[in-house]
Amino acid sequence: MTTISMPQLGETIIEGTILKWLKQEGETIERDEPLFEISTDKVDTEVPSPVTGTVSKILVEEGQTVPVGTDLAEITEDGAASASGGAADGAGAASGGGPAPAAEETSSGTAAGTEPPSEAAPGTEPPSEAAPAPSAAPSQAPAAAESASAVAEGSAAEMPAVEPATPQGAEATSASATSPEPAPSGTGSDLPDRGPRSRILSPLVRRLADEHGLDLSRIDGTGAGGRITKQDVLSAIDSGGAAVAVATAPAEVPAAVVAPAEAPATTPAPPTPTVAPVQPAVAGPGDEVVPISHIRKLIGQHMLSSLETSARAWTMVEVNIDHLVKLRERAKEAFKAKHGVNLTYLPFVIRATCDALLTHPEVNSELRGDEIVRHRYVNMGIAVSYDAGLIVPVIKGADAMNTVGLARAIADLAGRARAHQLKPDEIQGSTFTITNPGPYGSIASLPIINQPNTGILSLDAIQKRAVVIDDTIAIRSMVNISMSWDHRTIDGEIATRFLARVKQNLESWDFAEDVTV
Repeated sequence: MTTISMPQLGETIIEGTILKWLKQEGETIERDEPLFEISTDKVDTEVPSPVTGTVSKILVEEGQTVPVGTDLAEITEDGAASASGGAADGAGAASGGGPAPAAEETSSGTAAGTEPPSEAAPGTEPPSEAAPAPSAAPSQAPAAAESASAVAEGSAAEMPAVEPATPQGAEATSASATSPEPAPSGTGSDLPDRGPRSRILSPLVRRLADEHGLDLSRIDGTGAGGRITKQDVLSAIDSGGAAVAVATAPAEVPAAVVAPAEAPATTPAPPTPTVAPVQPAVAGPGDEVVPISHIRKLIGQHMLSSLETSARAWTMVEVNIDHLVKLRERAKEAFKAKHGVNLTYLPFVIRATCDALLTHPEVNSELRGDEIVRHRYVNMGIAVSYDAGLIVPVIKGADAMNTVGLARAIADLAGRARAHQLKPDEIQGSTFTITNPGPYGSIASLPIINQPNTGILSLDAIQKRAVVIDDTIAIRSMVNISMSWDHRTIDGEIATRFLARVKQNLESWDFAEDVTV
């Protein structure tokens, strides 16, 4: 018997949400065949099975969010004797951290969900003793462990006014053990059923709700199947709705305030505004209503956040890459035969850009509060288009690679991105980003900055143009290379000098010894 646990997909990932089981109990599965889909704060991805066998038991239902290390399913491997079932069950209980008899007294979900994360262990014991429903412990424990530090400051300020209030507000205090009400964010199961996915809560949504004291049962989800999205929560925060407050008893608030000098406390709280439900789209003649995917929403949120955050400016240069076009035509067949990947123009551009970034570290930087952090290395993000939208995997240490190494890294990351096999750590940590809309015919692009980078470079289509060289008109392969940059960190002079360096490198460097075989 093999127990499948929630994987550690990245250093900053502490939990994940089961989006869909791709195999059900009793179905056979091959090694490396996708078993389930999960959603984290960074990316949605499929998780393959580590063994070949039969799915004997699913321990966590779709839509449930559990911490890393939680047991999710059990797979009986091919060739295992049927008589070993009892021993396998005992081994499964032992792997959860307790003896087999103790594991039998609790539900399989509770044993799996409360013990693996060491930091959540102290908080999981009281719920297991007091909670009437053991299945609620896995989802409540990680929520308490995650939001303890974030909620502590806010709850301390609200505690005097909350004590005499209704049980809904009492959950913000540290003495809420006697209250049967769940945490404000909910676990998903306590939410009203407003659609097939209305009770699926991503870790980001739950974290935002915990930090701002929101009651998710009062927020109507606009996502596919009624799912509550990040934007829904942000809208509730902006409007002041869905807050777990004492608006139902405004007269009691002044009585709970000890300091009489606080004038605001004597003013009754205004009625809590409600979040207006979003009406579903109605398809007219010739229309088709398509639900927005999880990834599509994340892309939109990140792009909108970038525009609202950065002071974006734009600069473009024209580059003569006639010699690169001829070099690639000569070397591409032999290059693919030797190295197993296609030779594109992107490795040349990345090499030229890395040199320019190290020459002008102001561009290879990010703004952190009141300080600018300049990176003395290059982690190059490359925008990749795939069936779900757009994703930016990162080539770590790109400045230390030659053309062949960059070509291999690009092919590997782009291939795994389109196969939904990237890990969260592979799409974060970029210091600069390059997008390449040229193959689709674009000749001038204005990309949105990939936060927290200072700039993003766009490589557009290569065209033969008539240019003047030494007072003579000639036909050359030309390309527009532009950059969107953040005016908060750099000015136009640095941006132009940076692009001029990229242009100089591409027009003057000899890449022949890198790609010839």
